[in-house]
Amino acid sequence: MVYQNKVDELTSYGQHIIADYGGERHPRAREQVLQRYSFVLHTRNIRFGLFDHAGQIFYPEVPDFPRFTLSPDEWNTIKAGQPVFSKYELKRFDQAVTFVVLPHTIEGQLVGGILLTSPISGSREMISQINQYLLYTIVTALSVSFLLSLILSRIHVKRIQRIRDATSMISAGNYDVHISSKITDEVGELAEDFNQMAQKLKASQEEIESLENRRRQFMADVSHELRTPLTTISGVIEGIRNHMIAEEEKDKGIHLVSQETKRLIRLVNENLDYEKIRSNQVTFHKQSIQVIEVFEIIKEQLAAQAEEKENRIEIEADQDVVIYADYDRLIQILMNITKNSIQFTTSGSISLRGKAGLRETIIEIEDTGIGIDPNEIEQIWKRFYKVDLSRTNNPYGEFGLGLSIVKQLVQLQGGSINVVSEKDKGTTFIIRMPEADLAED
Repeated sequence: MVYQNKVDELTSYGQHIIADYGGERHPRAREQVLQRYSFVLHTRNIRFGLFDHAGQIFYPEVPDFPRFTLSPDEWNTIKAGQPVFSKYELKRFDQAVTFVVLPHTIEGQLVGGILLTSPISGSREMISQINQYLLYTIVTALSVSFLLSLILSRIHVKRIQRIRDATSMISAGNYDVHISSKITDEVGELAEDFNQMAQKLKASQEEIESLENRRRQFMADVSHELRTPLTTISGVIEGIRNHMIAEEEKDKGIHLVSQETKRLIRLVNENLDYEKIRSNQVTFHKQSIQVIEVFEIIKEQLAAQAEEKENRIEIEADQDVVIYADYDRLIQILMNITKNSIQFTTSGSISLRGKAGLRETIIEIEDTGIGIDPNEIEQIWKRFYKVDLSRTNNPYGEFGLGLSIVKQLVQLQGGSINVVSEKDKGTTFIIRMPEADLAED
């Protein structure tokens, strides 16, 4: 680029000299033009000479200008009116130069030309200086880059080390970790993903611990529930076998054994039902069922239990209200909820209502019992959970499996179940089952 700029500079000066020299007619004026340019170019370490049509230099005089001859090819180029130049000429002058030869033509005829030379040493000095500046720039840039890389690498290493430390804590079972990262780059996104993972693991761990606690409580409840009826059954059987029970009391004892046996069967069946539902082994045979008919069955079967607690069961549904569901499972759902309502209601009422909604059937089971604490409403659907853990001797839903089974059965049939409750005022279970065409979809 430097050499090309020098060629362009010499070409420009040569064109101006030819133009100014050829534009003057008087010899004295031409001499002044040449002297003026000679003075200006001398300060720039540029020399020039004029030659005639035969290639003989006539300005300045030959002793003041280095001897120079053009090669045949170069002279033919000049005759053709084309310039000749060399970015660095090392042999034909007394020093290494850049030279330019420009023809001077009048009406297509060569009348002479101009030769301009400039030492390469000046260009080389400029190139050397540029290279020196480039070297300084490169060294500075590399130093700054190295320093920045060192700083950034340490920052990233520390950030990655925090993630490694947090990973070690996770592997040790401590999920209560959080990595703060304010930089939104790949490492920051990794830290955010790690935090989300840690939160999910923590939630899973809490759920596992909660489930384990409920399992322990369940095992304690089951042990207690099993011990009581088994002790009763064993005692009655031993009494009858050893004739320790009077004849008139035997029927009463046999009835007690039957009741306790049914109680054990109910526990086993509830566990089997839950496992079948959870493993999706339940087959549903759906049909359109008259709601009022189901309500009457529930009322008839649970009338005795309601009377024991001085409760009344009220049913309300139009004859044309139907629900699309599995008959046996629907009975199981309503029976379980109603039993729970009876369990936690004394001297009150349990209302079963059915109505048609927007392409769905709505069943509400409302009681006037003790209600559920707002903090426990979402917990009642969990396996082994019991709203009142002190109630371990109730014969209905005492094992904490009933409502968990109910929710699974409703959802597997495409429906939904919600509960609304107010402490000491009662609870309402709301079941929504879609119509036949929506349920099939």
